[in-house]
Amino acid sequence: MQQVGIGVVAPYDFALDRELWRWVPNDVSLYVTRLRYAPMPVTVDMAVHISEPEQVVAGAANVLAVSPLVTAYACTSGSFVKGMAGEAALVAAMRAAGAPAAVTTSGAMLTALQHLGLHRVATVTPYTADLTIGLTSYLMEAGIEVVATAGLGMTARIWAVPYETTADLVRATDVPEAEAIVISCTNLPTYDLITRLEADLGKPVVTANQVTMWAALAVAGRKAVGPGQRLLEA
Repeated sequence: MQQVGIGVVAPYDFALDRELWRWVPNDVSLYVTRLRYAPMPVTVDMAVHISEPEQVVAGAANVLAVSPLVTAYACTSGSFVKGMAGEAALVAAMRAAGAPAAVTTSGAMLTALQHLGLHRVATVTPYTADLTIGLTSYLMEAGIEVVATAGLGMTARIWAVPYETTADLVRATDVPEAEAIVISCTNLPTYDLITRLEADLGKPVVTANQVTMWAALAVAGRKAVGPGQRLLEA
């Protein structure tokens, strides 16, 4: 089987490599690298720090030797904190570093919502209020109306949040006028929640890691693996 590769540049505290792999078909390898460690809580200041193009350039360069078809910057807050211009700058930086193609989590989120034809969403995040507001601002800049939102107020160990905590927050945040639920943060586990919540709520649930892998795999000419997930079957 001919393997193809996808580069993944992740924040230094990213802990969900295994979740990313669950969306990946058997003929694709992930080449995951992390940004340089900086001991910071998950706040706007951290998001700004990890959104610096020179940081992401270094990460993208780390995987060039193994010739990925596309490189993904797998961080939601780091790719929305400076708005749509900041997201575009990260894509440009990865291309300038030698990536043949590049996507970011926040850019992939907009692509996914467009693909599904959605314009009004409720958002759920693990973040503190300022970062949650930042996501709303980014989506609104892109023409997406945020009709409800909630965050867990966390600044560390987001990867340890139980599925049920996230599911309860999604159910509590959903409102009839929301066409879909957006779950932010690549460090928040969501794979096994998506189809269950979509069935419960009767609407699409799109998550940070899901859209990142969906978008990167599409560029590589592959389909993401996620049985029953609406985005992947649309």
